[in-house]
Amino acid sequence: MFVGLLACVLMSWEQGLAGARLGFLLLVCGLPAFAAGLIEDLTKKVSPGKRLLATMASAALAFYILDGKITRTDIIGLDWIVGTSLGALAATVFAVAGVANSVNIIDGFNGLSTMCVTLMLLSFAYVAHQVGDAELTLWALAGVGAVLGFFVWNFPAGLIFLGDGGAYFIGFFLAEIGILLIARHPQVSPLFPLMVCVYPVFETLFSIYRRRFIRATPPGLPDGIHLHSLIYRRLMRWAVGARDARAMTQRNSMTAPYLWTLCLTSLVPALLFWNSTTMLVVCMVLFGMIYVGLYWRIVRFRTPKWMVFSAQMRSGTGGGARAGDSGKPD
Repeated sequence: MFVGLLACVLMSWEQGLAGARLGFLLLVCGLPAFAAGLIEDLTKKVSPGKRLLATMASAALAFYILDGKITRTDIIGLDWIVGTSLGALAATVFAVAGVANSVNIIDGFNGLSTMCVTLMLLSFAYVAHQVGDAELTLWALAGVGAVLGFFVWNFPAGLIFLGDGGAYFIGFFLAEIGILLIARHPQVSPLFPLMVCVYPVFETLFSIYRRRFIRATPPGLPDGIHLHSLIYRRLMRWAVGARDARAMTQRNSMTAPYLWTLCLTSLVPALLFWNSTTMLVVCMVLFGMIYVGLYWRIVRFRTPKWMVFSAQMRSGTGGGARAGDSGKPD
C-alpha cells in the first residue's frame, strides 16, 4: 500500500499535478508510524508504547509540515484549549494516534479493517469534492486504490495480512486526510472526521472502559472479546462448525461483513450532515447506543435473530440446530 501510494506520487509529479507535493509530504510524515509497525512485524521487538510514540511523531510532523491542525471542535471549553498552539498540537497528536491505534485494534479478521478504511476514505473524498478540494479528493481516492489493491488478496482467502506496519500507516493516512479536510474548510463540521471514524474509535474507547472498570484489568493487555471477536465466537463458530483450514478461513471472512454494516451506520449520517455539528453529535450518541446494545445482546447469548439467520444463509446450514442456537455457551 505504501509503495502503491508512492507510485501515485511519482506519477502525479511527472504529470505536473498540483497535489503531488501534498501526497509526497503525507508519505514522509507517515514514515515513523509505518516504520515502527513494519519493524514490529519483522522482529516482534517494538512494544505497543513505542509504536504509539512513532505514530505521535508522524502526527507532529504533519502538524508542522502540512499544517494539519485541529484548531476548532465546536465544543464549549475545548475550543479554547485547541485555540492555543500547544493545545492544538496535543489534540492533533492525540486524535491521529488514537485513530491509527483504533484501526489496528479492528484488524482482527480478513477484510475487516481495510474495507472499513476504504469506506471512510470514500466518505472523505466525497466531502472534499463537495467543497472543491481537488488535492484531498485525489489522495483520498489514491488511498482507496492502494487499500483495495491489498484487499483483494486479503479477503476472503487471507493470502496476505495487514500487520502493524499496514494498520498504523493506513490509520495515520486516514486521520490526516480527515484533519486536513476540516483545517482547510471551515464549512465542514470539525466532528465530521470523528463521525466517519466513530466505529473503530468507539470500539477502542469502549474496550478501555470495559477492561478498566468492568473487568479491572490493564487496558493495554490483549483482549479477546472485542465486538468482532464476539461475532466470530458466538455466531460464526456455530454457523461453520468444521475444523479444517478451509472452514476456519471461511468463518473468519464471514465475520467482517457484519462490521462493515455497522461501519455504514455511521458513514451514512456523516455524509448527510457533514456540515452540521449538532446533527453529528446526535448521530454519534445514537451510534453508541446501537453499538452497546448489540454488544450486550451478543455477550449475553441473545444474538439478534437477523444475524443468526444471515449466518445460516451464508454458511448454507439452513435451520440447523447448531447454527441457530446462539444461546449455547462458547
